[in-house]
Amino acid sequence: MRATLKLTAVAAAVLVLLTGCAATVALTPAASATSAKCATVVAQLPDTASNLNRRETNAQGTGAWGNTAQILLYCGVPVPDPTATLPCSSVNGIDWLLNAGSKTWYVFTTYGRTPAVSVWVSSQDVKADSNAALTDLSLAVGTIRAQHKCSSPSATLEGGQPVTTTTPSPTTAPSPTTAPSHTPTK
Repeated sequence: MRATLKLTAVAAAVLVLLTGCAATVALTPAASATSAKCATVVAQLPDTASNLNRRETNAQGTGAWGNTAQILLYCGVPVPDPTATLPCSSVNGIDWLLNAGSKTWYVFTTYGRTPAVSVWVSSQDVKADSNAALTDLSLAVGTIRAQHKCSSPSATLEGGQPVTTTTPSPTTAPSPTTAPSHTPTK
């Protein structure tokens, strides 16, 4: 009887721990998250990004990876202005503008695609690798057809490896630097 009670208690504790790790990440959807194109992106999101497991989110047009949500994806964010002065990198054929203005997040926003997709990568966690995350997400994001390209990407990556590198001109970061509205849970 004691062995059965101990086994039941251990099983209940393990179930609570597993349920706690898989809690839904609370995010706020972007303005155009209800776009059919965003639904296609979300349907194609990979189970892992930068070797971090995908998490359930509570908002349409979003994705999250990592136990404490180290990588966040928002589809339907405002499309960057064609005169954006942020550094541009091309990863697997997708142009990304980088806003490194936040101390806790690197924010990458697609350029030349409508709706735009924004990927937030924690700058505080060594497990969240920006290049690997953008590479892993490129197939899903690539379902939104490019209408424009950056005229001079600062880096071109294929499979996370540099292909060509050009020297970008000095730029400023006028984009928002506030953290996304979310409350990741462990």
